[in-house]
Amino acid sequence: MAGKTETNGGGRSPFFYAGLILFAYAIIIALASTDAINSVTALILMVAPLGLVWPMMKAATRRIDSGGPGCFAKGEAQKRYMKRVAISTSLYLIALAAMTFGEKQYELTEPVRVVLATLPGLAIVGVFWAVGRLIIEEQDEFIRMLVIRQALIATGFAMSAASVWGFLETADIVVHLDAYWWAVVWFFGLFVGAVMNRIQYGTWGAA
Repeated sequence: MAGKTETNGGGRSPFFYAGLILFAYAIIIALASTDAINSVTALILMVAPLGLVWPMMKAATRRIDSGGPGCFAKGEAQKRYMKRVAISTSLYLIALAAMTFGEKQYELTEPVRVVLATLPGLAIVGVFWAVGRLIIEEQDEFIRMLVIRQALIATGFAMSAASVWGFLETADIVVHLDAYWWAVVWFFGLFVGAVMNRIQYGTWGAA
């Protein structure tokens, strides 16, 4: 749980780092929603919490390797999944930095701006692909079920939030949110799915 020290292997729990990331994104969303910061500033600030992804992944690895509460022995599919997520996250940071730097320092042509704006999105697609590959490659049927359940909960959570927010936006009740925020909501939904897995099955799952 967030803020709880690992009982096996030492160090913080991965959910401590996940909680910090979600808290940081909640603040950024709140600031962007109230126009306290503009969309460009919000996009730049989104990079900072991702710096916690690597320690979160290391903490998750320690917990799984040590057979911590609610975890199973780490298989090859899960190792590959974690590497793919780490690579995709790193590429996202690089692509976002390149886009931000390019727009601020140079007069870019439209084709170049299209490429630079597409790259961060493709890096996020890499995370979705990593989850899909984990479902395909995982040999343990119970863990595969947990990951699928987690992804379905995340999808339902994100689509429900997008639908409700969209109608509220149409009625001029809430501010407009850029579409990439719904990917952030989906990732938060993975955390919700992990909690639901823990409550119902006694384990967080793998994703």
